[in-house]
Amino acid sequence: MMRLTTLLFAAAVVAAPLAVTPSAAPAQGMFDTRLQVNDRIITNYEVTQRARFLDVLNTSGDLEALALEALIEDRLRLDAAAAYGVTATEEQVRAGMNEFAGRAGMDADQFIAALASDGIDAATFRDFVEAGLLWREVVRQRFGNRIGQITEADIDLALSASSQQRALRILLSEIVLPGTPEWIDQTGPLADELSASIRSEAEFAEAAQQYSASQSREAGGRIDWLPLANLPPAIADMFRNMSPGQVTEPLYLGNAIVIFQLRALAEEPAPPPSAVTVEYAQFLIPGTGPEAQAEAARINASIDTCVDLNRIAAGLPQDQLTFTTQSMPEVPQDIGLELARLDANESSARLTRGNATVFLMLCSRRAFAGEAPTRAQAREQVVNQRLNGFSDILLDELRANAFIR
Repeated sequence: MMRLTTLLFAAAVVAAPLAVTPSAAPAQGMFDTRLQVNDRIITNYEVTQRARFLDVLNTSGDLEALALEALIEDRLRLDAAAAYGVTATEEQVRAGMNEFAGRAGMDADQFIAALASDGIDAATFRDFVEAGLLWREVVRQRFGNRIGQITEADIDLALSASSQQRALRILLSEIVLPGTPEWIDQTGPLADELSASIRSEAEFAEAAQQYSASQSREAGGRIDWLPLANLPPAIADMFRNMSPGQVTEPLYLGNAIVIFQLRALAEEPAPPPSAVTVEYAQFLIPGTGPEAQAEAARINASIDTCVDLNRIAAGLPQDQLTFTTQSMPEVPQDIGLELARLDANESSARLTRGNATVFLMLCSRRAFAGEAPTRAQAREQVVNQRLNGFSDILLDELRANAFIR
């Protein structure tokens, strides 16, 4: 099953566990009513769809309960929008969908296609975005005149906080399991079990030594420090929201299933870059066994830079060697994780494509310095922070006065 591990935004979408107990005695039919919120209903199908949506966002916890909680809040938001006469045009909703998908380096259509591969309808994504758009406008109309005066001192404080941000680096351990069709029935359940049961670094190291297919297994799966900005953005966001010791859910990356444990997170002396772009080469070596690895080692010993691969590929099919330049959000997840370990002109032969081993080489990595926000942007940040507080208050009021059964 394809996983959108690029989209880890669930923390902004879901809240605390349900105050009611909606999972008791659910209706059996897919489209039967699961719960009623005022005059609006939530069906079993919607709960299943939202739970799948949260799953591809790598949300942890009881996905069914979290999905139902999110749908309850969406119904309350829609009620509030109706009461205030707030609507959204199709163009606004589409723009919101593109903005959300853009965080994963996709447009709305690409994102919808990726969701479809996990059995998630486009309407599930659309409804999620529309409820958020309507709610933001409701909060602005309801509380826009109560946020108080935004002073120059408030803006100075926001700018100061922004200038003090520092880039991060992380210390990880990994367990890599085969994720090819002939292995997935065995390794999928094993990955789920390991992710749910590991509670310590010692347990993770023991499991890595026993099960991992990566060379890091000999070191208990431990990986050296990595700059967070070198990782694919969504995976970086996942680690940014974790605490040391926590273990990720299984990540389905190409022909592998990967479980990570965050061991440490530390600040760098410099501010984070605004963007990272990589140029990399992929040379396909037939086969995935020891002979292919030996050929990868031979190639690595015979070249110094990516340019030298042209000599290796001379006379071979044109598509056997490719050079690609992409920003990190555009890089495939499995390639992005491999590149994160490499410096310029270093290589890896850990990935496979079909019945071929990928000799992957990083040609260059360019980090672009982040631009300081303008005073107008800092002011908008202060406004949004204050409105968020009112948003929570209003949602609590709507829930307290709602008919939910």
